[in-house]
Amino acid sequence: MRAPDWQALEDELNQHGCAVVPGLLDAETCAALVAHYDEAAHFRSRVVMARHGFGRGEYQYFSYPLPPVVAQLRQALYLPLAAIANRWQEQMGLETRFPLEHADFLARCHVAGQVRPTPLLLRYRAGDYNCLHQDLYGEHVFPLQLAVLLSHPHDDFTGGEFVLTEQRPRMQSRAEVVPLAQGDAVIFPVFHRPVNGTRGSYRVQMRHGVSRLRSGLRHTLGIIFHDAS
Repeated sequence: MRAPDWQALEDELNQHGCAVVPGLLDAETCAALVAHYDEAAHFRSRVVMARHGFGRGEYQYFSYPLPPVVAQLRQALYLPLAAIANRWQEQMGLETRFPLEHADFLARCHVAGQVRPTPLLLRYRAGDYNCLHQDLYGEHVFPLQLAVLLSHPHDDFTGGEFVLTEQRPRMQSRAEVVPLAQGDAVIFPVFHRPVNGTRGSYRVQMRHGVSRLRSGLRHTLGIIFHDAS
């Protein structure tokens, strides 16, 4: 895993509502994670999106213990993201602060009954898509998450762009389409973020999804830092 430039990433998050970490995972690691998808022992549940009105495609939530690379990513990325999250909480006038150790935050989740792991692998085939949504799983929500593209655009699939929308008060929604290469990660808000206005900071609502896959097979790793109830 390459060391990200966190100041540049925070600037991107503040300006655009998302930030790309290029080459977070190498091709070999991406392929190993994709291979996990058909190994049921790694997962606690499988969701077929069409059955729930979520879109088309499917995904599986990992079980504990997480695969080493997933556990490493979750732990290593939490600390710098917690610092950003706490600055956002202050800007939005919210009292909750996040501990600097991920284990301490998970302990907070577990006391509230949120004990199921949320990192997941997603699989899309031609015609599949993911409706705009927010990944809220209980009382305790860490406000940032990331998705890592495991497949190779153009070679493995076409279409299937990551899409983010932002709803500002009394304004029309703004959409952001984020191009990713294999191994790139996009960091984005779970449900809201602060935006600077003429009268100070205010909150905007965020949703994310994936556009229709035109051809091929697309796999993504999702890293969510709160556990589910």
